[in-house]
Amino acid sequence: MNISVLTPDIAVFEGPIKSVKIPGINGQFQILNNHAPLVSALAEGPVEIVKGSGEKLTFNIEKGFIEVLRNEVSLLVQGYKA
Repeated sequence: MNISVLTPDIAVFEGPIKSVKIPGINGQFQILNNHAPLVSALAEGPVEIVKGSGEKLTFNIEKGFIEVLRNEVSLLVQGYKA
């Protein structure tokens, strides 16, 4: 599965991943390979990406949106803090 993490200013990360945990409005949830299509608003909190290599990337956001469709994940965030 592939992800694109974008802020209004920069592309934070693009590439293959194994999973991503994100802070949803009603609590944290995880996206894995072959996840059902989804669009959701995100709340403030940590985003944890496990890259295809197994390396972890963690950062905080203030808010955003996620879209999942056919193993393509688009994460649009505001308030990105590494």
